[in-house]
Amino acid sequence: MSASASAGAPVRQFLDPAVVARLGTLELKARTIVEGFLSGLHRSPFKGFSVEFAEYRQYIHGDDLSTIDWKVYARSDRHYVKKFEEETNLDCHVMLDVSASMSYGSAGMTKYEYGQCLAASLGYLMNRQRDRVGLTAFDDRIVGMLPPSAKSGHLRTLLITLDRLQIGSRTNFAKPLHQLAESLTKRGMVVVISDLLDDPERVIRGLRHFQFRGTDVIVFHVLDPHETEFPFERPTRFEDLETSEEVMAVPVMVRAAYLDSIGGLIARYRRELGACGIDYHLLSTAQPLELALMAYLSTRGRAL
Repeated sequence: MSASASAGAPVRQFLDPAVVARLGTLELKARTIVEGFLSGLHRSPFKGFSVEFAEYRQYIHGDDLSTIDWKVYARSDRHYVKKFEEETNLDCHVMLDVSASMSYGSAGMTKYEYGQCLAASLGYLMNRQRDRVGLTAFDDRIVGMLPPSAKSGHLRTLLITLDRLQIGSRTNFAKPLHQLAESLTKRGMVVVISDLLDDPERVIRGLRHFQFRGTDVIVFHVLDPHETEFPFERPTRFEDLETSEEVMAVPVMVRAAYLDSIGGLIARYRRELGACGIDYHLLSTAQPLELALMAYLSTRGRAL
């Protein structure tokens, strides 16, 4: 399927990542995902979250009745008022992990390609909401940073920056998180996209640093289906993409221990991040990216 053919075809609400991977430019991918997602939201009755791109809030006793949007009431059977522009704008920082482990992919898209496309889609959506969006790419250090902005042309700069990124080296999750947290001076939100394959204690401590600075955090934990399901059958040589260390294993003999380990890691992130008010979302590279956009809008709506 060519990019030009895809662009002219009706956009489904949810696109398979394998289809997205063939769409062509990063800009086309982001636009196709976001426009399809938003058109799906508009066709659906409002469910009480991220109404009209989170630009509405529920009516509170004492609000001016003239500010109620009766069209929204007719669609949702709930009273919403339009927010003033200063209420709806945020500084949004997208942090993308470009460490070597993100280059793994069993089919369709690697974790890095998935994360890159998600970052582009979030940037496109944030720009549509008139949020100031910035980008930070990291491995064991910050390798690229674009300050938040909502100016004309900034989205294109962000997409070009994303498109030029390259896979880096080993992960040192905590260091870049602390560096960005210390640099924040305005209220806002940080969106982290990573496979979180590092010492969980350091990762959690780094993420909590943002909260100490008054910043809302949402984490997208991106893993390949093979990493969560371990479907291997024959004796296989496994290589650590960051250290190049190799180990030969018979899957049937290590599957239970591996699944217990990865399941424990996921459970720990979900439990400990949730306990401190950080939104955690596990994403498979086989899942539609629109699911992450829904999670982002839900978090953003609560942050305002």
